[in-house]
Amino acid sequence: MSSTTDKIKGLANEAVGNIKQGVGNATGNDRLVAEGKVQELKGEAQKTVGDVKDGAKNLADKVTGKR
Repeated sequence: MSSTTDKIKGLANEAVGNIKQGVGNATGNDRLVAEGKVQELKGEAQKTVGDVKDGAKNLADKVTGKR
């Protein structure tokens, strides 16, 4: 998966997770709040993976003189 794809999927998971948390809080559904938090954290992790991939590619480009 490309770094951009990781970042987009991460943002989507964060957004859905936040919506689940909001709906769970509004309806008093603790399970939905917990699921939303897990999905939000998954999204944050995906975005971090994308950032790491970008950093590794930039470093590799510098080392090989591609930049």
